[in-house]
Amino acid sequence: MAWRIDEAVVRGEIDNRTRGHVTGRIWFTGRDEPVVLELAGNCWRDLAGRRLEFTNPQPKPGDLRSFAAVQRGAVGDITASRKVKVLEFPLDQMHLYYKTGREMPWHWGNSLYLEWFSEFNGRVVIESSEFELQIVGEAAWDMTEAEESEQRKANGRAMTGFMDRLVEAADAQIREEQDVTPPEWHEPPTTEAETEAEQARHDMLMDRIQARLEREGDDADYEQILEEEMARLDRERGEPEPTAEDLARNDEWMEEINRAADEALTNPDPESESGRRYEHPLVQRALELFHQLRGTAKTENWLPADAGPEHPVQELLNATMIAGGKLAGVLNRRQWPPDIEICAHVLVRLKRALEYLDDALRALESLQEENLVAPVHLGPVLVALTDLAHDVDALIGELRNKLERGTG
Repeated sequence: MAWRIDEAVVRGEIDNRTRGHVTGRIWFTGRDEPVVLELAGNCWRDLAGRRLEFTNPQPKPGDLRSFAAVQRGAVGDITASRKVKVLEFPLDQMHLYYKTGREMPWHWGNSLYLEWFSEFNGRVVIESSEFELQIVGEAAWDMTEAEESEQRKANGRAMTGFMDRLVEAADAQIREEQDVTPPEWHEPPTTEAETEAEQARHDMLMDRIQARLEREGDDADYEQILEEEMARLDRERGEPEPTAEDLARNDEWMEEINRAADEALTNPDPESESGRRYEHPLVQRALELFHQLRGTAKTENWLPADAGPEHPVQELLNATMIAGGKLAGVLNRRQWPPDIEICAHVLVRLKRALEYLDDALRALESLQEENLVAPVHLGPVLVALTDLAHDVDALIGELRNKLERGTG
């Protein structure tokens, strides 16, 4: 789920005067120091090569205790020219229009839309048509229409490209070091059941880390928390204490992964040997469906202004987006079928993506039952989601057959 923190913004600045890099600072209510942005990529054409300052005339308190002070990652969509419907009455009067069936007065307005994918907090979105905007100084460079078209495609792939690079870099490092036997406590699981148990352990670890980050606030030390919680889980499982050699080897692996992360930040969407980045057809379909849904939800005004994350439309969008991201992380740049050694790992990750597709289908059922969206829109989405789920399930079945045969 994305961080949506526009209400807590006091003021900020975005700077894309250096090609391929977006920097910035954003001040939030309750925090003395600004959050610093260090992002790979470019803004849309209206902000490319420019520095933008913005101010929120009515900031409100927000809970940002576990929001990192430095946001490193990849640019999503960043623009100040997105057209949105702006209501011409206070939001607290919306229920009167719903109740009486009166047409809601509105006009088209420009909206600031800041989206990025952070290595610490994931997807972050700041969106508002109320902010006061000002371009400062002259443009350092201009983006052509062709460049903008390519940039939008790149921005749409930013999350999957960024996270996929980290996973692939770690996998490649392990493959290159096959002559080095990993310590027993880090051997990868090879069966579906073992991998499911390892995934459950990972989920528990992430939940515990997140809870501690929220409790400890700005004083939280992420690396220390990670180390302590991993040791805690190992003790609970009765794992032996790692030897000095084990720890040294894992430090080397972590250093290599960190170097890969730095490379991913510098070049989040590298070209393949053939000159084009490979994207699996299922990933293309999932991400295209998400972008189509997001666009239609905006133009058709599916989401009430006060909708929370539990609203069926928001659940549909979130589940579809996450499913696409998980499919990208497991399918992009990977040969198919995968080697037998990682079959279980791929299978379990595909099952997680399928769970989110199921969540999206349940949200769609809620939209139909509550008559929140016209059936003319729901029909094509139902077909697309069902086809995606069916095809992912087919891949899972293929991997289960391979594991049963036990052949490479």
